[in-house]
Amino acid sequence: MTVSTDAQEADGGPMKGAYVMDTLRGEVGEVVGQSGHDLRLRLPAGGREWDCPADAVRKVTAREHLAARTALANARSRGDVCR
Repeated sequence: MTVSTDAQEADGGPMKGAYVMDTLRGEVGEVVGQSGHDLRLRLPAGGREWDCPADAVRKVTAREHLAARTALANARSRGDVCR
């Protein structure tokens, strides 16, 4: 289960498990960690992780959050989740 879309750490950054929009790639990613000033992101259904500068992410909209959760549910139903 993921945390809410507005989950923030004490310093204002997104918490592990939160969905954010990578504005450079135009994709929703799940925060899986941090590497220096970059966030480590992964598609909600899993796959290869990537780094994104923390200042290049924004909160996801309700619609984007729903689409990401739907993609994850669909991938799970097909057995395609890569974690």
